[in-house]
Amino acid sequence: MIDPQLRPIVDAVNSASDPAADPSVDERRAAYLAFSTIAGPGPQLDHIDDRSIPGPAGDIPVRVYRNDGSAGIFVFFHGGGHTIGDLDSHDQPCRQIAVESEATVVSVGYRLAPDAPFPAAVEDAWAAVAWADENRRDLGGGSDARIVVGGDSAGGNLAAVVALMARDAGVSLAGQALVYPGTAGDDDSASMNDNAVGYVLTRDTIGWFAEQYAPGPSDWRANPSLAARHDRLAPALVITAEYDPLRDQGATYAEQLSASGVDVTSTDYAGAVHTFFQLGPLCEIGARCVSEVAEFVRERLA
Repeated sequence: MIDPQLRPIVDAVNSASDPAADPSVDERRAAYLAFSTIAGPGPQLDHIDDRSIPGPAGDIPVRVYRNDGSAGIFVFFHGGGHTIGDLDSHDQPCRQIAVESEATVVSVGYRLAPDAPFPAAVEDAWAAVAWADENRRDLGGGSDARIVVGGDSAGGNLAAVVALMARDAGVSLAGQALVYPGTAGDDDSASMNDNAVGYVLTRDTIGWFAEQYAPGPSDWRANPSLAARHDRLAPALVITAEYDPLRDQGATYAEQLSASGVDVTSTDYAGAVHTFFQLGPLCEIGARCVSEVAEFVRERLA
């Protein structure tokens, strides 16, 4: 059963959905931003700074959240199928995580498809991790500051990919927080079929995202489950939602990591749907999810 606090939101999304409609990319982005901000603003912090960092195709916008005395760095990648979403769509949970984790949160505005298809998002995500690595002292409170990466949905996908890249490049990460990550592209799993429609994220929308992002189906940088090996990766938190088409992908990836010797914590939220991570002020399980991510970050950065 869908969580009672989420039920009205799911019903509203279903009522507003028109299967015959074919909204433009800009219309989808506007609708997603409107949905993402219904929970209202997050808590205040001592410092919230919009800045730009160097990227492979020009400057990358980032938003840095921190309170005085923050320690360690959490590099966050927003969800949205690599096509929609931005720094504003995930402002509220980033604020909350910064408060609860006592870390500096760096939210990354990576390039979006279809204007910048695969692997642009991966390149920008890796550039942000490299920048955080080079600026540990200034961002995290000391040259020995630790870094955790994370994100939700497409952002969880990017976090999983850069965790693999960091291992291969010799960049030390303290953890990876993956909230209902996409790890295997389209699939024929039970969750993909059972939750194909009616639960905010649909299978058709996942397919549309893939068409815009246009990755090679066998490229592990799009589907991290296809990487040649998963050993020696940073400890992982993998969160899934019961009524999410991506649930089984996340669960399978957690098993894949664990089988390779990675320290993994897995949590499946009963009654939850995709996007509940962004709705913490409106539903207790969303707030609990954000707090679980924040606690993981805090512990890994200690």
